[in-house]
Amino acid sequence: MAGRTLYVVVCGAPAAADVDSFVRLARDAGWLVRVIATPMGSRFLDDDRLADLTGASVRTDFRMPDETSDGLPPADAVVVAPATFNTINKWALGITDNVAIGMLCELVGFGLPTLAVPQLKAELASHVAFGPSIDALRSMGVRVMFDPAAPQTARMPRWEDILKELSSLLGG
Repeated sequence: MAGRTLYVVVCGAPAAADVDSFVRLARDAGWLVRVIATPMGSRFLDDDRLADLTGASVRTDFRMPDETSDGLPPADAVVVAPATFNTINKWALGITDNVAIGMLCELVGFGLPTLAVPQLKAELASHVAFGPSIDALRSMGVRVMFDPAAPQTARMPRWEDILKELSSLLGG
């Protein structure tokens, strides 16, 4: 993975508060990591700690037309973790009302290897919109790590397992 760039998209779910653990794992595996957050996801993050770990600020908004650089190197892969009910559904429908979902829609359009890891309550997972949204993302080539039968406390895989799944997605 040396020299490759990984975008980590973070949404507003409990696991977001520990995303720096995933950033460390990915960085230790040779990834250059850049963090992009949804508006709610940013509320869970320690921006200064993530900036120290990644060497760049967390991206939370669209680049303005007069900005000369967006500060993001081209990505080689994307991990969306934790992915919320809201993000999964908006992403599947192409509703790009924030920079994170806008980038996800665009990056999937480029065919970039993408791994989505939802973290949501069983009640939301059983909502009529969620299953078709997961199916839509899979039809676009997104790999989804989600076990609806897992107990609530085990619904979100460990960061190490997410990194392993990313490696598998990339054929490694």
